[in-house]
Amino acid sequence: MITAKSGMCIAIAIALAGLPAPAQTTIFTGHSTFKPAAVEYLFPEQVTVTAGKPTTVTLHFRIAPGLHINSHTPSEDELIPTTLSIPGDSGVRLEGAVYPPGAEFTLPLDPKTKLSVYSGEFTIQARIVATAGDHLVEAQLHYQACDNHACMPPRTMTAAIDVIAK
Repeated sequence: MITAKSGMCIAIAIALAGLPAPAQTTIFTGHSTFKPAAVEYLFPEQVTVTAGKPTTVTLHFRIAPGLHINSHTPSEDELIPTTLSIPGDSGVRLEGAVYPPGAEFTLPLDPKTKLSVYSGEFTIQARIVATAGDHLVEAQLHYQACDNHACMPPRTMTAAIDVIAK
């Protein structure tokens, strides 16, 4: 025997069954809109240095598979070099940086042009001087990533490093 209460529950269940589930309203096109970063900062997250004394810190980066970035000394003037900087108000000064040599790279469409690029993982030796204290430094890596067919617009990424100067 169906009571008024159970009849109401059946009516609500039928009404809800007719509504599309959230997964049913999403149309999958086969193309992801997620694009991983072209360059990723790996480590260190924290360094301890002597306050006021120049210290070399090795910064590790990884370039996404299938991409390359111009080296610090690109082979042509119009190419954008990879550069590292530290904001002036961070309590840490970048005294200098040693970049790895670029690897020679030839595009399939232009085998005569030799480019100087980084791919995979690379390091930059940053020589820093810090004032006493704990500083959250947002170092900036400026680069232009390319694949074998085109280059993306230049980007600047942040590499956050906690610098403790004693």
